[in-house]
Amino acid sequence: MAQTSKTVLTLDHNAASALKEGINFVRSKEDGRCYIIYKDKQSFRACKNQCKHQGGIFMKDIEDLAERTVRCTKHNWKLNVATMKYVNPPDSFTQEELAIETNESGGIQLIELSPPEPWLSDPRTPEELEYGEVLITYLTHACMELKLGSKRMLFDPWLTGPAFARGWWLLHEPPANYLETLCNADLIYISHMHSDHLSYPTLKKLSDKRPDLPIYVGDTSRPVFWYLDRSGVKLTNVNVVPFGVWQKVDENLRFMILMDGVHPEMDTCIIVDYKGHLILNTVDCTRPNGGILPRNVDVLMSDFAGGASGFPMTFTGGKYTEEWKAKFIKNERKKLLNYKAQLVKHLQPKLYCPFAGYFVEAHPSDRYIKETNIKNSPDELNRLIRKLDASINTWTPKPGAVLDLSRILKDSSDSKAIFDPPAGTKLYKDSWEFQLYLDEINSAIKAKIFQHKEWIHFYFQWAGFNNYDLVVRVIETDEDFNAFPDGYDFYVDFLDLSFPSRRPEREHPYEEIKNRAGVMRHVVKNGLLWDDLYIGFQNRLSRDPDIYHHRFWNHFQTNLPLTPPDWDLFLQRVNGGKENNNEN
Repeated sequence: MAQTSKTVLTLDHNAASALKEGINFVRSKEDGRCYIIYKDKQSFRACKNQCKHQGGIFMKDIEDLAERTVRCTKHNWKLNVATMKYVNPPDSFTQEELAIETNESGGIQLIELSPPEPWLSDPRTPEELEYGEVLITYLTHACMELKLGSKRMLFDPWLTGPAFARGWWLLHEPPANYLETLCNADLIYISHMHSDHLSYPTLKKLSDKRPDLPIYVGDTSRPVFWYLDRSGVKLTNVNVVPFGVWQKVDENLRFMILMDGVHPEMDTCIIVDYKGHLILNTVDCTRPNGGILPRNVDVLMSDFAGGASGFPMTFTGGKYTEEWKAKFIKNERKKLLNYKAQLVKHLQPKLYCPFAGYFVEAHPSDRYIKETNIKNSPDELNRLIRKLDASINTWTPKPGAVLDLSRILKDSSDSKAIFDPPAGTKLYKDSWEFQLYLDEINSAIKAKIFQHKEWIHFYFQWAGFNNYDLVVRVIETDEDFNAFPDGYDFYVDFLDLSFPSRRPEREHPYEEIKNRAGVMRHVVKNGLLWDDLYIGFQNRLSRDPDIYHHRFWNHFQTNLPLTPPDWDLFLQRVNGGKENNNEN
């Protein structure tokens, strides 16, 4: 469908004339929503009073005497309303503007150019479902099996091994027949490239038995399977599909992949349509489809837990005391819980299921993270949703539990609508094969490239990030973040991509990053994204001043080159041009 416009606020001549120079917070009398209007003489700019980061509300920034900046009450992000660019963190997002129209009488209107609602194309009238025709089975984390008539569809199979190098491990024990379930699927949807959704250990098991099983991903700017050719996993039927277009599976089944409004370069969500019944899975999207979503779907699934970041657990120094961290985490989890509950209330699904948050920092060396990184409870969220609207059914799934959609829709009290696993079934994991995966990661420690300190220059030149005023000190450490024996400790000045022996004399922003040596060298050697270090809790950070450098982290977490460093070329150079036949 074409883009649509909607008038969200109308000010008559008197109200428009009363706007002062600088920032104005204006509330709509129609729906109570607040908007920000910036006036500069006779020109205006406007936006919603909503932070693009995680939906917080802006307030006046008392530190800005020029009255151009507003501050988010959630994470202190700052928006320059005169430019619609975020100034804290610098060089990050641009705020979506509302169009402004003036009329002959001197009044103004704020116009929202809405994202398209492509699911409204070729709408279907829901048909009656037979018992057992649509079954939803929870496996682990974000992995659901959907039986839709004769077809079986899987979401985001992470069923074995760790995610984010060695930082995340499965909380739930997958059903005993998980491999059979995986290999018997007719199609798989993988939402994005993060390893708790795109699990190469899981897909390796699939490729050994069914390498041609159709897998569908969205057409993100960084390909979901950018690492496939180097992963050792052989998959022959990966399909990249455009956003907002129905993909037909059979006469009754189709699906549509949508992008995230905040992270369109990597995040996606999906709508599944079976005989007119809609299942919406927003996965990890911060603002799926720009915040425009279908209401009254049959099933809504979303993340709920929080804690999927190194902040603030891995930060040290300054304000980052244990008391501050505990208070911040508690407040953030509460905000997320309330946001999810309000979103569900607004969208009015017939059934809501919280998922994609069932991970644990299980390795003993990450005990501090596990104890500090308190996550939301799915039961608590579901209780809050029912308190807000008792008409919405909720489901906290157990591994192997099956929901019969037809029964839920006909009678939510039907005792046969949900089949829980038999009594005595093991639900939570208590062993994770740590050594198998850690040995593989730590094998990079002895890679030949790290015998030559020149790897530092070669790697960061390959990474391609410079012309940014930031000095970073990188320190290799052991498990406890103490200096690694014979490890590297170096500075990178990204203003000119130089490698000084000490901090420059000029005034400069500074970050100190302590990385576990095994994971760091694994990431460097294979040209992996730094999510393994940051989201995987494998580093400790301090910064001066305490500012989030969006351009730096976005580059190393999202925008590194798709092709790896040419370590063979590197070894030839350091060996004086001699051919190298050893493992790099």
